[in-house]
Amino acid sequence: MHSLFDGIYKDKRILVTGHTGFKGSWLTYWLKEMGANVVGYSLEAPTTPNHIDLLDLDIVSVIGDIRDQTKLNKTFATHQPEIVFHLAAQPLVRFSYDEPVETYETNVMGTLKVLEACRKSDSVKAVVNITSDKAYENKEWIWGYRENDPMGGYDPYSSSKGCAELLASSYRNSYFNLNDYGTKHNTLLASCRAGNVIGGGDWAQDRLITDIMVAVSQGEKVKIRNPYATRPWQHVLEPLSGYLHIGQKLLEGKKEFAEGWNFGPSDEGSISVEEVVKYIQQYWDKIDYELNLSEEHPHEANLLKLDCSKAHIRLKWKDVWDSQTTFEKMTYWYKSYYENDKVLTQEDLNAYITDAKAKNIEWAIYQ
Repeated sequence: MHSLFDGIYKDKRILVTGHTGFKGSWLTYWLKEMGANVVGYSLEAPTTPNHIDLLDLDIVSVIGDIRDQTKLNKTFATHQPEIVFHLAAQPLVRFSYDEPVETYETNVMGTLKVLEACRKSDSVKAVVNITSDKAYENKEWIWGYRENDPMGGYDPYSSSKGCAELLASSYRNSYFNLNDYGTKHNTLLASCRAGNVIGGGDWAQDRLITDIMVAVSQGEKVKIRNPYATRPWQHVLEPLSGYLHIGQKLLEGKKEFAEGWNFGPSDEGSISVEEVVKYIQQYWDKIDYELNLSEEHPHEANLLKLDCSKAHIRLKWKDVWDSQTTFEKMTYWYKSYYENDKVLTQEDLNAYITDAKAKNIEWAIYQ
């Protein structure tokens, strides 16, 4: 495990914002497995149960709000991180309609304050800012969005992520300018966008997989509100491998990687919501559902996909698991948790790395 990503993360001081969330908890676990010294900074886990508590990791966990500049600065000064993975966010589209101010304050001003803390820290050499595929101005094209397409956003959540991307770009130009790297500053900033991620341990409200798994655990039918929407589904470990690969390049001082990156599944991973439910019924026959088309719901995009050619060519990154394996691993994680009280996070990570090595993916092969 320590040799992954050329062993760059062993003994590194790493700050993960949003470590109590779904993606943040998986990232924190992977970093710990690679021998990193991890400090998490986040609000309390938003749900019970939650993945981070189930993992029971030996890390420094700072409970704080990314909008609190004083506490952020103190955390940076105390722990002197060498790389920051910024994942803390208000992550829900439907919630953003109800609480737009909180959404913008967290996703835009919170990101601003994290970047300010990074700018004022002498220890930080690399920043990986995580946003969303929804940051793009979505015209519901059948082809994927590339990194140089314009930012946008219909709903408050998507718009806030577009704003966060513009903010990161401004900081890269103004304070972490690549032409000044190694002379006026020593920090590289990249920004990463990923599609719908799934996997064990996500209990966030108003998410398809959570709704399904909670319903089946209670012996109920799940109500599907947007069955024909098509999303680029991928296992949570897929984009995390991309974030970690970018982090490796930045820590190595390769400034040509300090820019925007997409990490999404191949085209076969773009599947409608109803097809997803039918897919995972194969692995847990207790799952049942009904379509909920009568109620009015706030606008959500029907079609959204990413073009990941840049990551494929320049990073030699590619997805490891096809959609069938993704849904199988995810479903068995929840089935194991609810029926056997067993968490399969370690087993899934080990299987993912084994499969990545079998495919000769660069980050998995010791150079």
